[in-house]
Amino acid sequence: MSILIKNIKELLQVRDIHVPIIKGKDMKILPSIKNAYLLIDHDTIVDYGSMNDIQNLDADEIIDATGKIVLPTWCDSHTHIVYAGNREQEFVDRINGLSYEDIANRGGGILNSAEKLQNTTEEDLYLQSAQRLNNVIKLGTGAIEIKSGYGLTIEAELKMLRVIKRLKRDFPIKVRATLLAAHAIPKEFKNNKSAFVDLVINKMIPEIAKDKIANYIDVFCEKGYFDLEDTERILKAGIEHGLVPKIHVNQFNAFGGVKLGVKYQALSVDHLEELNQEDIDALKGSNTIPVALPSCSYFLSIPYTPARQIIDAGLPLALATDYNPGSTPSGNMNFVISTACIKMKMTPEEAINAATINGAYAMNIGNRYGSITRGKKANLIITKTIPSYAFLPYAFGENHIDQVIINGQPY
Repeated sequence: MSILIKNIKELLQVRDIHVPIIKGKDMKILPSIKNAYLLIDHDTIVDYGSMNDIQNLDADEIIDATGKIVLPTWCDSHTHIVYAGNREQEFVDRINGLSYEDIANRGGGILNSAEKLQNTTEEDLYLQSAQRLNNVIKLGTGAIEIKSGYGLTIEAELKMLRVIKRLKRDFPIKVRATLLAAHAIPKEFKNNKSAFVDLVINKMIPEIAKDKIANYIDVFCEKGYFDLEDTERILKAGIEHGLVPKIHVNQFNAFGGVKLGVKYQALSVDHLEELNQEDIDALKGSNTIPVALPSCSYFLSIPYTPARQIIDAGLPLALATDYNPGSTPSGNMNFVISTACIKMKMTPEEAINAATINGAYAMNIGNRYGSITRGKKANLIITKTIPSYAFLPYAFGENHIDQVIINGQPY
């Protein structure tokens, strides 16, 4: 099937040659074509340009995008959408004065989600997660990373990863899977963390790697969870089994996790609400991309990742949702982009670059996703009639999406 989208008010993120990552001052540049057309054949972008140069193109379907903007779908490189139930009571507890750490210390938080997930059937877990994935696709997400980490036992972690594998099979968008077994310390290991780390290294990682159902290895490197020594051991074990590192780091404390991630060539270091000059220096010259999660900061009322400091240092930055039941019960990338502009002082151009090309880089899928480039997947957002692309983050309380196209098919 072929689709011709014509009379596009503005076609965004046009890159004639594949660009893997956008850094520093270049993040302020968002190449576009006004009064444009775009041609899709099957699942691939095959042509685009100005309406002034359009030839007699044939297509099975023609979409008139007069007054509308077309751009690549969002690439959400950090989510936890496979979870059971919700944690709205903890939301109320925080309103009443308890901190995230307070809730975790009394058995809430990740341990709460782990208990629910362990007692949920695999089919029910799939149905809950599929509904969330369907919703985020309609909000413009065309590629997504999904973590385990609410299992905390071999059986439950495998259950989560099997659900992620099934989502990958049943939905048309690109799905990448991450093993986050080291997300929290289970109750039974409360006084023997090293034994749990041994379990992750000696049992979980080899089992998951054998089944080839994860792409990445992740660790919640944070005080009260997994320290630098734990993180290093787990990353090394993951690498030995073919898993690429991605790390939760600097959410509440900065104590060397970023430098450790760079040492082990992590694809991304995620959160970074706390950041110091040592972290910035460690990232310079590396291939590791920082990932900010502004919805988490919004929901928990914690500091926002210092985007200006990162970008002004010449570094790249990606944006993702952190969709999870405890700290970010939303997978809306449109809200993430608005929040990045409003609270992190990113320009609309920087935010869109961070959520497309750089998001794709943070999942190692940039060769097929993240930009309007001939030969890339036809994963597109067609907006409603809006005055400009700056209106997307500006009018943050509205849904500006008219249509989502995934693999060349209207979703």
